[in-house]
Amino acid sequence: MSPRDVVITGMGIVSSLGEGADAHWQALTAGTPAPVLDKERFAPYTIHPLPEIDWGQQIPRRGDQRQMETWQRLGTYAAGLALDDADMKGDEALCASMDMVVAAGGGERDETVDEGILAASLERSDHDLLLNEKLTTELRPTLFLAQLSNLAAGNISIVHKVTGSSRTFMGEEGAGVSAIETAAARIRSGQSSHVLVGASFQTEHSDMLLAYELGGFLHRGDWAPVWQRGNGEGGGVVTGSGAAFLVLESREHAEKRGRKAYAAIGPVVSRRSRRKAEPLAAGVSEMIDRLELPGAPLMALSGASGAHEATAAELEAFGSRENLALRGFSSLTGHMKEAQFPFAVALAALAVHHGQAYPAFDDQREAAFDGSLDAVLATAVGYHCYEGMGLITKA
Repeated sequence: MSPRDVVITGMGIVSSLGEGADAHWQALTAGTPAPVLDKERFAPYTIHPLPEIDWGQQIPRRGDQRQMETWQRLGTYAAGLALDDADMKGDEALCASMDMVVAAGGGERDETVDEGILAASLERSDHDLLLNEKLTTELRPTLFLAQLSNLAAGNISIVHKVTGSSRTFMGEEGAGVSAIETAAARIRSGQSSHVLVGASFQTEHSDMLLAYELGGFLHRGDWAPVWQRGNGEGGGVVTGSGAAFLVLESREHAEKRGRKAYAAIGPVVSRRSRRKAEPLAAGVSEMIDRLELPGAPLMALSGASGAHEATAAELEAFGSRENLALRGFSSLTGHMKEAQFPFAVALAALAVHHGQAYPAFDDQREAAFDGSLDAVLATAVGYHCYEGMGLITKA
C-alpha cells in the first residue's frame, strides 16, 4: 500500500435504472436484471431513457437549472450525488481545494432552427445567403455559450463550489477513459489529493441519435443484449441517457478524514488504433496483457456498445481467455458515450465493495462467476475509436 493509492470514496450515478449507487446495485443484482426501454419516441430506434429526476435536490436554484441544457443538468446533478456520497457536499475547504476532470460533448443543437433552415433550403437556391440570414436572425448568442463543453465543469463549480483546477476532455469514450486516467495519475503523482471526475450524456435529443446514425451505428428492430446484435438490422448500438461522477482521493487524504473507500483504482491503460489497418481484437488483447491481470477467475464490467465490429472484437479478445467472465452493462443502461468508462469503473467498484458478483446480463453469452471479487476489470472499447480499461481492486 502507498499513501498515494487512488481510492474511490464517492459516486453519483444516474441511468434508466435509477439514481445513486444503491439503486443501481439493487437493479443489477436482481434475480433477472431487466432494461428500461423506450421504443416509441424515436422509432425505429430504441433508447434507455432517464428516470424522473427532481433536479432541485442537487441544483436548488431554478435560475441555474434554466440556463443549463439537460446534459449539463444531468452532470451537475450526478456530481452533487457523488459529493454527497463522499461526505464532501457543503464542506467549503474540501470543495475549494478539489480538482475536477470532466469528459463532455459539444451540447445539443437547436432543432427548431435546424428544421427551419432545411425547410427554407427546399424553396431557395442561394444556400450561402440563407445560412448567413439564419445565423444573424435565428440563433441566440447565448445559445453558443450554453453549448460549450467547458460549461459542464463550470456549472458544477458554480452550483457545488468545486473551485480547484479544472480540465475538460472531448472525444466520446476516449474522453471518459482519459478523464479517469488523468485524475488517477494526478493523485499518484501528488499533484492532487482529491478529484471529482466524470461525465454525462443525454440521448433523448434527435441530433444525438443523428450523429450515431450518420455513421450507420444505430440498432434497429427488437432490442437484444449487446453481445447478440451482430446479425441484427442496423449497426448494433442502443443508446441511453446517464451520468457517472466519482470522487477520487489519495489513500492518505481519505484516511485523514476517516473516510472508507468503495475500492481502489489500479493501472489504467488506453489506446487509439487505426482499426482498418490492424486487427482490433489483437489490440484489445495487447491491452489486457499490459495490465498484467491476476491468473485467477476475474469479472470484467464491459462497456461494449453493441457496435458490430468493436463488440465482436472485444468478445473475441476476452473469449480467448478462460479466466475472464464478461458482464456487458450496456445491455441494461444503453451506450452513454463519454460516461461509458466512468460508469464501468463505478459498477466495478460496487462489485468489489459488496464482494458479490453481478448475475449474467445475457444468459446466452455471459458465464456464471463464482470467483473472488478482490479485483474487477472495467473496459470501454469505443463504438468507433479509442479503447481503455482499468483494474479496480479492494481498497
